[in-house]
Amino acid sequence: MSRVCQLTGKRPISGNNVSHSNRKTKRRFLPNLHKKRFYIQEKDEWVTLKVSSAALRNINKLGLYAYLQKCEKKGIDTGIKL
Repeated sequence: MSRVCQLTGKRPISGNNVSHSNRKTKRRFLPNLHKKRFYIQEKDEWVTLKVSSAALRNINKLGLYAYLQKCEKKGIDTGIKL
């Protein structure tokens, strides 16, 4: 299971751990993902999405159906047919 947000496309990025002595070792920054079920009233069905916290905030602000339409206009493949 990959750690990628289905709506925003956020994925792990790499960086460095920096010690007190300024030694650098590689590390990964993982996105804050949540597996969540949503109900789409317009389609009368439940969908399960793996979304980041940023996507959850956008869904709360716009509504799920409007946010999915916005993603579709941008060309993001969400895996949900509207």
